[in-house]
Amino acid sequence: MIHCIIVDDEPLAAALLEKHISRIDHLKLAGKAENAMDAYQLLQTRPVDLMFLDIQMPHLTGIEFLKSLNQKPPTIFTTAYRDFAIEGFELEAVDYLLKPITFERFFKSVERVLRNRKDTTEDFIIFKTEGMNRKVLMEEIVYFESQGNDIKMILVSGESIVSKRTLTDMDSVLSGKGFVRIHRSFMINSSFVTGFNHHEVLLGSYQIPVGRSYKSEFEAFITVISKGSIHQ
Repeated sequence: MIHCIIVDDEPLAAALLEKHISRIDHLKLAGKAENAMDAYQLLQTRPVDLMFLDIQMPHLTGIEFLKSLNQKPPTIFTTAYRDFAIEGFELEAVDYLLKPITFERFFKSVERVLRNRKDTTEDFIIFKTEGMNRKVLMEEIVYFESQGNDIKMILVSGESIVSKRTLTDMDSVLSGKGFVRIHRSFMINSSFVTGFNHHEVLLGSYQIPVGRSYKSEFEAFITVISKGSIHQ
């Protein structure tokens, strides 16, 4: 399954893309944004495998936005203008679609993404623990907890793994991959969120507190959930 987002300030263009996405079984819409700032929040709060990005948007163009990202998801530019094609491909965009976008052209572009994904390896991290290098799939990690100079990660299986890493280290590695730092001692995988308020987040049976100094990150996280981006 490819989780994708639409970044476009034109409602009709966004609606057409959403319709195209709904016709392909391997695509799932993870959220929509009308500008670069909302798109940035989406990228910070859940994994995004593919971004459909308009170029002409208020305040910050799609090209400027993509240039600003340290972790760039595979991106398909969508625009009514041919003038930006060269610059778009210089940013290693998957494709450059001219509006109005037909389903046939859309499908051809997505097929390229599907083909590339078949050639990639699993998304995982290597942790050194008890003298052994352990491969852990990121989709299996429910949350991280700081324990002095170590971190403990809780997996979806219920297993816990302790490693000589720090949350700051994990924050830099996992930025833009759906993990959110909500406390000095905790980082969560937003895919497992089942409930929240302004003081804690529920990850199934796990209750994780929200730290005061992480209120801004948490507010951005809540904003995206409120828009239906996580539980669509």
